[in-house]
Amino acid sequence: MKKFNVGIIGATGMVGQRFATLLENHPWFNVVCLAASPRSAGKTYEEAVGSRWAMANPMPEALKNMIMLDATADISKVAEKVDFVFCAVDMKKDEIKALEEAYAKAEIPVVSNNSAHRFTDDVPMVVPEINPEHIEVIKSQRARLGTKRGFVAVKSNCSIQSYVPALHPLMKYGVSKVLACTYQAISGAGKTFETWPEMVDNLIPFIGGEEEKSEKEPLKVWGKVEGDVIVNASKPEITTQCLRVPVSDGHTAAVFVSFDQKPSKEEILKAWKEFAGVPQELELPSAPKQFLNYFEEDNRPQAKLDRNLEGGMAVSIGRLREDTQYDYKFVCLSHNTLRGAAGGAVLLAELLAAKGYFD
Repeated sequence: MKKFNVGIIGATGMVGQRFATLLENHPWFNVVCLAASPRSAGKTYEEAVGSRWAMANPMPEALKNMIMLDATADISKVAEKVDFVFCAVDMKKDEIKALEEAYAKAEIPVVSNNSAHRFTDDVPMVVPEINPEHIEVIKSQRARLGTKRGFVAVKSNCSIQSYVPALHPLMKYGVSKVLACTYQAISGAGKTFETWPEMVDNLIPFIGGEEEKSEKEPLKVWGKVEGDVIVNASKPEITTQCLRVPVSDGHTAAVFVSFDQKPSKEEILKAWKEFAGVPQELELPSAPKQFLNYFEEDNRPQAKLDRNLEGGMAVSIGRLREDTQYDYKFVCLSHNTLRGAAGGAVLLAELLAAKGYFD
């Protein structure tokens, strides 16, 4: 695979910082450009981030002295440097939509961590192991935008990547009804315990917009490309509750599920163990070798013990048992800023690169 020059738009935020660490020494992607708000423009990356560096790993040496660009005003300068960009900006949703389309129209492919375009019907929202075929809609999107190379592709919300991967191999049994309660880490709000001391010894039973995303986004992921758009699936019925909990990283989900044709526990465990997707078949650099991992212990998975499994790109499952209201219940865990955010976007970019969408 040839090396691609990439930019990080929104590089100073927590997800942008995660992109910076993940892309250090990446075998395919070389970071040549960083951009953020006007107040960061003209500063070095180190100066722009200052004391807000939130990663356990140090800031990559190669990026410390890179001069920041203005994400909005310097699109033409970015276009001169990159083959594509990752986008993780903190702006209003309509502003993000306009910004990402402006990059696309400048013939810069955009791999976005943002939610703004997740329900644009010709923008693929991809979990690479689940719906890689959705990238085929990019051809229609380019026709709408009038571009040859430029497009927008997005990753899904971090919350659904804890439980949707576990449900996906079971869809063949007719998943009819799902209840998912998610217990979401503070890094999902771009926070640490140092910057959000109110979360210590606390739980907040509301995350704005999260339940709507968690109920609707799986239906797009499980939808189909029909003509020029992605048409959402009509089932399963999904209801969620999303809570913020005092955990640094890792979203946990308590999942209840019913089927049209109830499988045995052994069939479910076999489906999880044997499931692999296109990233595993292509051996993409960020793909976990074993995507779904089941723990037999009653007290697993735990965020502190299991969130970094396979570099934070695997999903952990435990406590599968029959339920009195639904057919089964179980617990899932994924790393929200790795699999759920920047890592999932990097894996999506690897899929797009392998399929020739950056050529």
